Amino acid sequence: MTENQPLRRALQLISAAIVLFFLYFGREILIPVTLSVILSFLLAPAVRRLRHVGVGATISVLLTVTIFTAAISVAGMVLGGQVIKLASSLPQYETTIRDKLRTINQITLEKLHSVTGKADLVMQGLPRKDDEADDKSTVSSLPAPVNGKPIPVEVHQPAPTPLELVSKILSSITGPIETTGLVFVMLVFVLLEHESLRDRFIRLIGNDNLRATTIAVNDAGTRLSRFFISQFAVNGACGLAIGLALAIAGVPQAVLWGVMTALLRFIPYIGAWMAAGLATLLAFAISPGWELAITTLVIFIVIELIVSQVVEPQLYGHTTGLSPLSVVLAAVFWNWLWGPVGLVLSTPLTLCLVVAGRYIPSLKFLEILLGEVTALTLPEKFYQRVLAGDSDELIEGAQRFIRRKSVAEYCDTVLVPALNLAQIDFAERAITDDERVKVGGAIASVLISLEGCKPAWIRKRRSSVLDGETLARHLIHQREALHGEYQGPIDVPPGSVVLVVGVGAQGDELAAEILVRVLRADHVDARHVLAEDLLNPPVDVPSDLVAAICFVAADNEQKAQELFALADVMREKLPDVCLLALLVQNVFDQRHRAQERKIAYVQQFRSYQEIATSVRIGMKIAEGQQHHR
Repeated sequence: MTENQPLRRALQLISAAIVLFFLYFGREILIPVTLSVILSFLLAPAVRRLRHVGVGATISVLLTVTIFTAAISVAGMVLGGQVIKLASSLPQYETTIRDKLRTINQITLEKLHSVTGKADLVMQGLPRKDDEADDKSTVSSLPAPVNGKPIPVEVHQPAPTPLELVSKILSSITGPIETTGLVFVMLVFVLLEHESLRDRFIRLIGNDNLRATTIAVNDAGTRLSRFFISQFAVNGACGLAIGLALAIAGVPQAVLWGVMTALLRFIPYIGAWMAAGLATLLAFAISPGWELAITTLVIFIVIELIVSQVVEPQLYGHTTGLSPLSVVLAAVFWNWLWGPVGLVLSTPLTLCLVVAGRYIPSLKFLEILLGEVTALTLPEKFYQRVLAGDSDELIEGAQRFIRRKSVAEYCDTVLVPALNLAQIDFAERAITDDERVKVGGAIASVLISLEGCKPAWIRKRRSSVLDGETLARHLIHQREALHGEYQGPIDVPPGSVVLVVGVGAQGDELAAEILVRVLRADHVDARHVLAEDLLNPPVDVPSDLVAAICFVAADNEQKAQELFALADVMREKLPDVCLLALLVQNVFDQRHRAQERKIAYVQQFRSYQEIATSVRIGMKIAEGQQHHR
């Protein structure tokens, strides 16, 4: 297996090189095919709607493509007319443009010349031999003057004939016309064979599980169609809004800038601002003052921010499902492969690759590399940052999580699974001593931050989370240093204290310390007591202060037996105290879970969130009864 790995990697690199070769040298064919497929996702819903009404398949396709072609043609004619009108109107703004250029020259170049003028004078005062030799050779090569006057020389290009002019125009538009025609012809056939192509694709990627593959392909097609329709609608509405706003502001050829905005918005991130820059430049050039240019720029900024931050998230989520970096890299990659067409198609193409990676196992790496999916789960990310010793980022992540959810849920979904990962690596001896120290310090910092304390003290201690007993007792001593010997006052109302006990050593006491932090975050007076101290309590502490005892142990048969044996002892000593048990699960190993036991006087839980909720409700009931008395 290991011997074949270099060969497998070499084959993968060769395959990638072959794919790039065909993408680059086959772009004359692949670009029309790609455009037709993407446009088919856009037009397929309209074709299906016509067929549901009762129109035939062929007529539905031809009618949809004809309407779409007519709309594109009208938009192109309007755009061309606006460009011609803009070009013909530029001479009347010549004076304004000259004045603006003169102003810019005074602000920039003239000040620069004034700064560098003295240096130029000094440099000009130093003659160079090479310059003198060049001057002599140049003078000697010039034609001899006639009657002491130089002979003027002018080069004139012959005017093109009408036939040459027509040929030049046709040669420049023949390529785009051929590509456009090929795209629409292929679009017709793709729409006509839509169901057949879908079935072939299903057969290609997953004939073994027909049901799952069909659901995946239908879901992918629906998602892509919805995204492309939303993108076309948003870009068109944005262009319309900007065109109307510019027309009201008095910017010439506002329709041109609206259409250009709608088209350029298909270029990710920079497209809309390219249109904004061109429109602002025109407004700056034709207006005597600065008001029109500033107004134009403000219009683009306001409308673009509203569309990108309000409208688009409502229509198709906050993002396209692509990471921002992958969108930029895809734009560079496809622009290199296919030029401007690739730049426009970069986001749709990358989205198609991500959707394919989501449903095709062999292409899963595409979703991981390009999609906006988390490469690591929350516990894995936590553990990775723990190994790096980055306590600050861990604390920030915990605080962000707790703002949205509870401390108990954070412990259940992030902290405890991360501890399980650490235990697995420790059992396999995959962690060094230095890494154990980093793990201990980082976990302790997070636990202290859950209680609102600054974790700077932990940096001075070298303790390991994997030595759970040591770390838990360090945390107990830290709380005792802050709140006294009993981790809080003893002159409190009866039934207001919850004791938390870790059954056994190592991880149980650390799990109990986590529960203390969870309960204290819920404003419950929880105190961590060691098992030996629970069996031999101090004589100066009234026993009626205790409302409940929470036993914490790992979720396995041996620890469960120890827990229930300790619960039996405490049942005899404190018969009026509520007994609860938290069996902490290992989410990565469910083989050794303790069997469910029905014990009337011990409430059993398997998550911090459940036991914290039960304790909180019980304390409120007890508090209400106390007030009633």
